[in-house]
Amino acid sequence: MLEKMIIDLGAFKTGEFTLASGRKSDYYVDLRKAVTDPEFLTLVAGEIQAFTEGMDRIAGVALGAIPIATAASIYSAKPFIMIRKSTKTHGTQKRIEGILEEGDKVLFVEDTTTTAGSLIDAIQCVREAGGVVEKAIVIVDRVEGARENLAEIQVDLHSLADIGKLKSLS
Repeated sequence: MLEKMIIDLGAFKTGEFTLASGRKSDYYVDLRKAVTDPEFLTLVAGEIQAFTEGMDRIAGVALGAIPIATAASIYSAKPFIMIRKSTKTHGTQKRIEGILEEGDKVLFVEDTTTTAGSLIDAIQCVREAGGVVEKAIVIVDRVEGARENLAEIQVDLHSLADIGKLKSLS
């Protein structure tokens, strides 16, 4: 059902695309469209709920994961934090927005991941601030190294949608 919604919302496309890494791909996942849909967000938040047991906080990396973290926070009644991709150069110059206490167990959520580079960076930031991160939930894992790269830093990655199913439905 989740995969069908992703396709119906125009968030999965086939063709020729250049990814952020510069690599070429025959498909593109753009969940920014999907995460603006309340029905989609409700479904995703419901699926994430199962992973929030024992967690103190939910975290999302700006920009794509913020609607997901917000919806999961509301659905689970767990507070969330937002992680900037880089430190602000003005104001409080914080990279983490929201309350994070030493020892808080943090569940990361993400829209799409390929190698998990930006997710790993955000996890390290939270760990350096005293958070404990052992799990991350992604809507779509492109299955191009993210799971293995996260495992190297002792984080389990769980994907809500199946990339193979998305490809077969499109």
